[in-house]
Amino acid sequence: MPASTPALPRPHPLAAAARVVMLALVAVLTLFATRDVAQLWWIGLLAVAGLPALLAPTHHRLGPLSRVAEVVVLGLAASQVAAVATIGAQNGGLGASAVLPYLAVPVTVTALRRRFREGAALLAVAAVTLLVAGALTEVDGRRQLAQVGYLAVCAQWLILAALGLYAASTLHRVMQARGDGKPQPYAEATRLLTQLRTVARQLPGATLDPGGISEHLLEELRAVARADRAAVLSASGGGRLVVLAQSGVDRVDWETTLDADSAIADAWASQQPQTAARSQARSHTGREVSALIVPLVAGVRTVGLVVLEADAAHAYPPDVVSRVTALTSPAALRLEAALLFDEVRSLATNEERQRLAREIHDGVAQELVMVGYGIDNALATVHDDAEETAESLRTLRQEVTRVITELRLSLFELRSEVDRHGGLAAAIAEYARTVGASGGLRVHLSLDESTARLPAATEAELLRIAQEAVTNARKHAGAANLWVTCEVDPPYAQIEVSDDGHGMGDQRTDGHYGLAIMAERAERIRGRLEIRPRQPSGTTVAVVVGSSPRRDNVRGSEAAEGE
Repeated sequence: MPASTPALPRPHPLAAAARVVMLALVAVLTLFATRDVAQLWWIGLLAVAGLPALLAPTHHRLGPLSRVAEVVVLGLAASQVAAVATIGAQNGGLGASAVLPYLAVPVTVTALRRRFREGAALLAVAAVTLLVAGALTEVDGRRQLAQVGYLAVCAQWLILAALGLYAASTLHRVMQARGDGKPQPYAEATRLLTQLRTVARQLPGATLDPGGISEHLLEELRAVARADRAAVLSASGGGRLVVLAQSGVDRVDWETTLDADSAIADAWASQQPQTAARSQARSHTGREVSALIVPLVAGVRTVGLVVLEADAAHAYPPDVVSRVTALTSPAALRLEAALLFDEVRSLATNEERQRLAREIHDGVAQELVMVGYGIDNALATVHDDAEETAESLRTLRQEVTRVITELRLSLFELRSEVDRHGGLAAAIAEYARTVGASGGLRVHLSLDESTARLPAATEAELLRIAQEAVTNARKHAGAANLWVTCEVDPPYAQIEVSDDGHGMGDQRTDGHYGLAIMAERAERIRGRLEIRPRQPSGTTVAVVVGSSPRRDNVRGSEAAEGE
C-alpha cells in the first residue's frame, strides 16, 4: 500500500475572504479613480503575488516571501495609480488611496498567525517601496514624492495598519495574562509555594506547625499576665473550635461552641477582647475566676482565640489586656500562615491518596479480575482426566481471590478519612468492622468521644495509625479477636488496638516498616507511640496525644461489639 502524503494545510477562512473582498474593492476604486481598465493589471498582479501565501500559509519560506511580494507590488501600484488618477488631481497623489486599503490583508494575516514581528517588517517594506516608487515616478514634470497628497495618503494607511497590528498584539498579551490555556494558576501556585518554603525555613524553629506556634504564644503570654489555665483555640467545621494548645496544672474542658452564650462566642463575633468573671470551661468548680478572651485577627478574619484564666478577681485590668494584645496581634498572622499551610498539606495528601486508589483500581485489580475469569473458563473446559490440573487451577483461583480482597481493603484504607460531621471514633470503628469481617476477626469496640474536635491534621494521622495497627493484626498476628479503644477529649486522645495473636516476637520497632511509619506519624502530631505485648498473648499498639485527662465524669461513652 503506498505511503500517504501529508495533507496540505487549509487556508485560513478569514485570510481568504479578506483577499477576495479587498481585491474586489481596490479594483472598483482603481476603475473609479483612473477611468482606465488597463490599470487593473496591478490588481491581477496583487492576486498572483498573494496566491502562494493563500495556498501554503504555514510554509516557513513561501508564506513570508509571498506577503513581501504583495506589499512590494502594492507600493508600486499605489504610485502608478496615483500618477494617472483623475480623482483629486488638483492635490496630486490622492489616487493612491484607491489601492492602499489592500495593505490590511498581509498585516491581518500576520496578526491572525501571531507573527507580529513579521507584520512590522511588512509595514517597513511597504513604506520603503512607497518612498522609492514615489521618488522614481514623475507627474507633470514633478516627482510623485514631492506631492503632499501622495505623502498624506501613504502616511494615513501606514499608520492605520500599524495601529491595527499593535492592537492585535496587545489583545494577544492580555489574553495570555488572563490565562486562556489554564497553566497560569499552577504557575502562580508554584511561585507562592516556593516563597512559602523559603519563608518557612527562615522562621524561628523552621516550623509552620499550628500547635507549636500556639504553645510558643502561651509561653510568651505567661510572662506578661497571670494564667492558671490558658489555651489557644482555632475554628473547625460545624461551628466549633478546636484546642491547638493549652497550659495549666489541670486539664480544662473548654467551651468550644460558637453559638453558646459565652465570652468566647462574643470575642469571636466582635473581634474584640472580652473579660468575664466566670470560667470558660463547660464544667468548673465555681470558685472565683477571672477570664480574658482575646481574638486572633489577621486582616479582617478571625483565625483563633486566646483564653487566659486566673483564680483571682479582677486579674486582667486594661493595662494587662493591652500587653496581651500587643503579643497576640503579630501571632495572629503567624497562626494564619500555619493553618493555611496545614490545609494545603492536607489537600495534597488527600489528593495523593485518591490518585493511588484510582491507579490500583484501574490497574492491578482489573487485571486480576480478568485472570480470574480466565481460570473460570479453564475449569469449565478441562478434561475429566485432568484432576490434578483442575485442582491447581482451583488453588490458583483461591489465591487470586485473596489478592483481590487485599487490594479492595487497600482501596478502602486509602479512601477512608475522618468525616467532617462524623468524628474520629466513627471512622476508626467503620474501618475496624470492615477489616475484621474480611479477616474473620471478632471486633470489640470501646468508643468515648466528646463533642469537641481535634485539629483535622491530628485526626487524619490518628486514623492512619489505627488503620496500620488493625491491618497488621489481620495480616500478621493470626489473631481471633481484636480490641479497639478510642478515647477523644481534645486536646487529649488515646487510640489502642490489641489482638490475641502470636505477638511481635523479636521484631524491633525501628526495623519494621509498618511500625516505623506509625512512629513517624505519631511524632508529627507530637504524640507518643507505645507497642507492648498483651497478656496472655498478642500485641497492643497505643498512641497518645496530649496530657492524660483528669475528670470525674465520662461523657458520651459508647461500647459496641460485633463480628
